[in-house]
Amino acid sequence: SCFIVRSKQEGMCAWLEHSLGLWAERQGYARPSFINAGDGKHEHPTQEFLDEFSFLERLAWKDEAIHLALVGDLYHGRTVHSKAEGLRIFKKVRVDLIAPPELAMPPFYLDAMKKNGYELRLFDSLDEYLASGAVAPLWYFTRLQLERMGESVLEKAPRLRKAVSFRKDMLDKLPPGARFYHPLPRDRLAPTIPAWLDDTPLNGWDGQSANGYYTRAVEMAMLAGRIGQDFTGRGRAAPESEEAFIIEATIEASRKPEYKVGIKPVDKGIVIDHIASGESLEAIWGRIDKIRRVLGLNLRSSHGVYHSNKGPEVYKGIISIPDLLSFGEKELKKLGAVSPGCTINLIDGHRVIKKYRLGMPPRIYAFDEISCKNENCLSHPKHEEHIEAYFLRKAATGAAKDSPSAESGYVCRWCEREHSFSEIWTL
Repeated sequence: SCFIVRSKQEGMCAWLEHSLGLWAERQGYARPSFINAGDGKHEHPTQEFLDEFSFLERLAWKDEAIHLALVGDLYHGRTVHSKAEGLRIFKKVRVDLIAPPELAMPPFYLDAMKKNGYELRLFDSLDEYLASGAVAPLWYFTRLQLERMGESVLEKAPRLRKAVSFRKDMLDKLPPGARFYHPLPRDRLAPTIPAWLDDTPLNGWDGQSANGYYTRAVEMAMLAGRIGQDFTGRGRAAPESEEAFIIEATIEASRKPEYKVGIKPVDKGIVIDHIASGESLEAIWGRIDKIRRVLGLNLRSSHGVYHSNKGPEVYKGIISIPDLLSFGEKELKKLGAVSPGCTINLIDGHRVIKKYRLGMPPRIYAFDEISCKNENCLSHPKHEEHIEAYFLRKAATGAAKDSPSAESGYVCRWCEREHSFSEIWTL
């Protein structure tokens, strides 16, 4: 079965695919397929497929480079948000973003474009853009969704529309062969692409709309198993090992007891060391407090901030817990997510007998203390959908990719919003 879903809540399709897929497997049914026809302000993948198809068609199916202007409501327009990833099919990408500050592209998508190597330029209006030179041959307009914004923005509607609406006096400033696109529908009363352009060579939106029939027919045929059996591209990545965030560390020889509870050496127990090592004193104390609350360490113990062996101005946090001999998997995941890079030292006879360094767990879920901070995500507490927060560790890059302790952050599994490891906690 195949479901086409359009939702105002972000992450709906991802959650349905996961939860209903598990249900279908338990019942002995084939996993259902889902097509995301737009979720909130997040993305619009099916529109993105037809947009990229239309761009390639215009560029004679060459994917070496694209220079594209995105014009209009870049804040709410999920079709332009999808281009943060969709334009990666081109080897070189230049994107000009034209929108007044009230309608500018959210930083989340700007950062994604930069990470993907796009060359970006930002302008507040079409007049400013056309005066700058180096105008893109392909323009992509979006409708101004002013109804989603407050009264203060609605009062500015005439100015905002003027900033991104095309006029006849702009025609001679366009490069030869320019083409306009629009996901449709246009605003009936105040379109950013006026109706007099319909019968001009600039009209690329009619062909773009027709392409939607073909691309969506192909998508449904692929999901139905009618075509695509010869697909040889890259599939979904396998999940990371649950143990990838724990590595055994070397124990350094010491002639005296290394850890204490107050002034008394720890005879047997656990010591959490290297907490927020190298960070500010305030940050270290904050991390110690968060660890104690997340793990519920309301028992005999001690904690403090101490000099690190990395230098006189480098500090670290330590929590000493006598008589506690082990942590469960759940506690280890919480600790790794709260304070990646810390170590767990198992003490016996005043000596460290085992030492483990914790990185960020590949997955964090089923914890009451976490939540996605994107208020539009369907898992956000304000929606009262009772959908558990679920985070996936971001893939590390460069030298860090081989280190389980690399602090790379988390991504909400449902809405794909990125979080730092400290942001996912509600404590």
